[in-house]
Amino acid sequence: MPDDTRSLGRCPNCDERITTPWLLVEYEKDDGTDGIWAECPTCEDVVAPE
Repeated sequence: MPDDTRSLGRCPNCDERITTPWLLVEYEKDDGTDGIWAECPTCEDVVAPE
């Protein structure tokens, strides 16, 4: 069973904690690091959690 409480970071707009159920996309950046896009459960924006 997946861990739904793992934090992906915080919303850069409202500072809400974003957890794994809100993950939309995982990708590799041009510099080789991993990036993610997730929906903020509070402000409902698609963001790159910080």
